[in-house]
Amino acid sequence: METKTIAVTHPDSIPLALEILRSGGLVAFPTDTVYGLGALAFNAAAVESIYAAKDRPNEKAIPVLLGSADDLPKVAESVPEMALALAARFWPGPLTLVIPKHPRLPEAVSAAATVGVRVPAHAAARALLQAAGPMAVTSANLSAWPSPCTASEVLGQLGGRIPLILDGGQTPGGVPSTVVDCLGAEPKVLRAGPISEDEIFRLLGLSR
Repeated sequence: METKTIAVTHPDSIPLALEILRSGGLVAFPTDTVYGLGALAFNAAAVESIYAAKDRPNEKAIPVLLGSADDLPKVAESVPEMALALAARFWPGPLTLVIPKHPRLPEAVSAAATVGVRVPAHAAARALLQAAGPMAVTSANLSAWPSPCTASEVLGQLGGRIPLILDGGQTPGGVPSTVVDCLGAEPKVLRAGPISEDEIFRLLGLSR
């Protein structure tokens, strides 16, 4: 397979990405952390192909990225008030919310009854997501290899395995998003990240 690279600023970048995604293909693109590799979230076969492209273990769930918090009802069975409050304050940004999964989301995204969702703080990523709809996205690297911060690093690892890389230059890299379980009476931080537990509890008016 030939892997094409096109600048995110090129007028053909999103139309080409949409053509590939809607035909069940994968696209790598920059986010506010590292480059992600994504498929349309409701296309089970396409999501499964992410595992093959990355040599990734099948038991790992894949987060869903959204172009806007308005898309939450598309991927959630119901959205807890806690999640809505956190999304309103911290999205777009490095916060992944674990919420009840919509029954239409395939098991390839998550075999559990939950799904992790986020709106990235990256204009090119959100433009793609707003055009494509919810996407299952994980880092655009081979499993256990370093997460890429440039299009050339993606090409070095996944060249010949995926059809398209959107080149948005260097991404910030660094710390992955904070992951918060929003299913209980209080938030549960599953992975520490840029947004602290104190900030989360304070916003919700909870004491620790």
